[in-house]
Amino acid sequence: MIYDISPPITEDLKVWPGDVPPSREIISDAARGGTRTNSILHATVHLGSHIDAPSHFSPEGVSIDEVDLDTYIGPCQVIRVPMACREQLTPNMLKTPVVTERILFATGTYPDPNEFHDDFAAISPKLVDWLHAKGVKLIGIDTPSIDLFASSDLPAHKAVLGYKMGILEGLLLEQVPEGMYELIALPLKLVGFDASPVRAILRTQEPRPPRRS
Repeated sequence: MIYDISPPITEDLKVWPGDVPPSREIISDAARGGTRTNSILHATVHLGSHIDAPSHFSPEGVSIDEVDLDTYIGPCQVIRVPMACREQLTPNMLKTPVVTERILFATGTYPDPNEFHDDFAAISPKLVDWLHAKGVKLIGIDTPSIDLFASSDLPAHKAVLGYKMGILEGLLLEQVPEGMYELIALPLKLVGFDASPVRAILRTQEPRPPRRS
């Protein structure tokens, strides 16, 4: 079974205040007599479900075309943590053991990607430290950012950068049960860019047949 955890990219999809929202310019339309249909997409690269490159928050960081693709594909764990608005997730709030390298947090604080609001929950730097110590290499979340909206120094982003971990933001996890999956969320090879939108999916893992003696 596949769970599509990316929001639809339409002109209704909200982006971070000040970013460029998605719009489509049709330069040739087969439905109106053109020989083919050609479109241009105008939008921020921090669009919907997206990956932040280290260069997004550090001038020394690599761009999105240079990130390690292995970070964004492989076994993944979805952990549901009901949170209050503007709350930061800390290690002591987790009731589910962390058992894999890629963790996606469902906070439930940003339910509609077509309505931007700035009171979503986020991740604390202490949690980043704790997850790194457990071998986690990717943190995902169902909000526009792993830091609070009002944060100016981006402490969670900087902690992730220090550990060379990956960030996956803007996910739709409301319909996804807790548990283990295979994550596939590869960035586009946008040379020099600071982020990339992704079509993030989760595949349920098939149980392995018992070994024969």
